[in-house]
Amino acid sequence: MAPPTRRPTPLMQPTYAAIRPLLWLVSLAIFMQMLDSTIVNTALPAMAASLGESPLQMQSVVFSYALAVATFIPASGWIADRFGTRRTFLVAIILFTLGSLACAAAQTLHQLVAARVLQGVGGAMLLPVGRLAVMRSVSREEFLRAMSFIAIPALIGPLIGPTLGGWLVEVASWHWVFLINLPIGVAGFFAALRIMPDHRAAHRTRFDLRGYVMLAFAMVALSLSLDGISALGTPHALVMLMAVAGLAGLVGYWLHAANSTAPLFSLTLFHVPSFRIGILGNLFSRIGSSAMPMLIPLLLQVGLGLGPMMAGLMMVPVAAAGMVAKKLAVPLVGRYGYRRVLMVNTVLVGLAMGSFILMEPGQSVGWRLLQLSLFGAVNSLQFTVMNTVTLRDLERDAASAGNSLLSMVMMLAAGFGAAAAGSLLAAFGTHLDANSATAALHATFVSVGAITLTSTLIFWQLPDTGPAPRTVEEVAE
Repeated sequence: MAPPTRRPTPLMQPTYAAIRPLLWLVSLAIFMQMLDSTIVNTALPAMAASLGESPLQMQSVVFSYALAVATFIPASGWIADRFGTRRTFLVAIILFTLGSLACAAAQTLHQLVAARVLQGVGGAMLLPVGRLAVMRSVSREEFLRAMSFIAIPALIGPLIGPTLGGWLVEVASWHWVFLINLPIGVAGFFAALRIMPDHRAAHRTRFDLRGYVMLAFAMVALSLSLDGISALGTPHALVMLMAVAGLAGLVGYWLHAANSTAPLFSLTLFHVPSFRIGILGNLFSRIGSSAMPMLIPLLLQVGLGLGPMMAGLMMVPVAAAGMVAKKLAVPLVGRYGYRRVLMVNTVLVGLAMGSFILMEPGQSVGWRLLQLSLFGAVNSLQFTVMNTVTLRDLERDAASAGNSLLSMVMMLAAGFGAAAAGSLLAAFGTHLDANSATAALHATFVSVGAITLTSTLIFWQLPDTGPAPRTVEEVAE
């Protein structure tokens, strides 16, 4: 009698213990990217002195990285689906690590900006591709647990980044804020060779190259026009030309997406009122908030005369208070609803930004820490509620595209914020007391606070629905 045939066993999803090495690898990549985005701000005055530039004109170091990340994020998902998560992740680590080395070797500001662009291309793929690998490796039951685990480095990086950057500047030089990425990158590369799975899309889709080119061109042109305002020698005609070209690129993409069967970002996303309002509110609110990580260290060092290490330590309450404030999002929204929380909190964020005009030499450390903590709390609460209201009503098949568009807008606003801060500093430095950097900084704080306040006009359009929101998600910052 022939032995019974054995039925093939179905493929089992890996257990949480089996994917723990992958979670640590992705966490390491996220930590490296988040650390780099915050460690640089404290070192900007030292970079300016070394490169012979004004510390108030160093926004391009922050702006170029954020713009590169925003530009390449839309393509990262398709690249991973086409070439596999393993190969894409390895290339991302190589580009980010080589970019870090090039930043440390830069002899001029232009070289440093070019190296930051290379870093940004790698950084644009690190976070989304790592998160995609986790999403496709973990079971639905363990999904929330896994995503919560890899979100921790996104909170720790901003907490220690400014202090670590200040310490490295004092004990070594500003070059080490980039050189510190090299051992992390090498370790991550060899770990990824062994750990990173090679997931690919089940069906190949055609990349919307035409839409991507138009959208990327629009982002770059608008960002460069805003950054060009800070360079007082840039011809006004060129700034105007770039601004108009950027707007034309946006209109071109809008018309293309309306007629395309598979656009990069479908316009149907904007049929959802909460997504439409949330995306626009994120953009305008984050322009002001994104200027603060650059402006605060400048005020502490250039305006108040603190050393890099002390300036970095003063930034710890901002991140620590932000971590605590995230816990308040659920009860506040549950009681008052999204519209009321965002309307009131946006005003508080704008006022907190403007309050830095009161920060003067000779004040007690306790008052400064309280002021920084209050700003960190309301700013973090703003991010959490904004991100949630943007994504909460999207259907499952639109969630991926909506999340990618939100990530792109977040990084684009970060670039706009740095460019706006540089433009305002340049303008106020010319028209106010030329010998007082503090006066220009104070005026800039008031201005970015006013920019943030304008987003209340957008959040005002949210429906005043009942105080029973869906789960308030903490999107990594």
